[in-house]
Amino acid sequence: MTVIDPELAFDTEPLFIWSEPSTFVVDRERLVAYANATNETRAEFVSGDVAPPVFNVVPAFQVIAPLTLEMPPPAKRLLGLHGEQDFRFHRPIEAGMRLVTRAMPIGITPRSTGSLITVKGETTTEDGTPVVDQFVTVFIRTAISPEKLGEEPPTRDYVRDPEPLAELSQSFDVDQSFRYMGASGDVMPLHSDNTFAQRAGFPGIILHGNCTFAFATRSVLETVAGGDPRRIKRLAIRFSRTVTPYDTITTRIFSAGVSESGRRQYSFETALADGTLCLSDGLVEVED
Repeated sequence: MTVIDPELAFDTEPLFIWSEPSTFVVDRERLVAYANATNETRAEFVSGDVAPPVFNVVPAFQVIAPLTLEMPPPAKRLLGLHGEQDFRFHRPIEAGMRLVTRAMPIGITPRSTGSLITVKGETTTEDGTPVVDQFVTVFIRTAISPEKLGEEPPTRDYVRDPEPLAELSQSFDVDQSFRYMGASGDVMPLHSDNTFAQRAGFPGIILHGNCTFAFATRSVLETVAGGDPRRIKRLAIRFSRTVTPYDTITTRIFSAGVSESGRRQYSFETALADGTLCLSDGLVEVED
């Protein structure tokens, strides 16, 4: 029988168990701060009336983050990076809403250089009306689980056109990660402390993956949905490489047929200046 060092073992006890529900009050000032942190320009986002799509991670963060932080081996808990994000939207978040989120880890998947932890989150209004379901996958570098447990991240099935229908470039501000920390509540020091980031193997401060995702989503939303977040029903991405505040990104958007539910699908990817993908396998489903 293989004996696993407790210091290298994953905590599997939370698997398949729903967390206690957590309430989040959608404050207009918080929505305004998030729009500012992601350089939004659409009026209903800037005013704080409606949340941009990627803001949906924020109400769930206080529930999902502790699970992904505490399940890895103790020595590896600060080596997690956002691996994938998959939203299924029921309605937009608006100022003044009181949201309730619960979450459940559904799988640990070993890879050659680490392991994936996948968590499912459900956010509703207080009366139980669905707002968003989401799957969050975190990659724990160098922590390799001895076996696969539960489910892997959801798949994305599509065939995209060979040529993009749009290609848009964006740049960041030097203080982008600091503004995003305050607006999102994700204060991991990889995004604010150069020394910490360098000790973790990075050249310096890196952007939150969801900050990069929010920038790319703005390009996608304007291109395929006329900027209207109500038309977006699924939004998914894989985080392929870290991004710094000094990078320029280019998002390419492709037609990708029709989903099983009859919605138009689009694939997208985001590349750094050297062509390396930082966001890959993107998929968005749009309702007419």
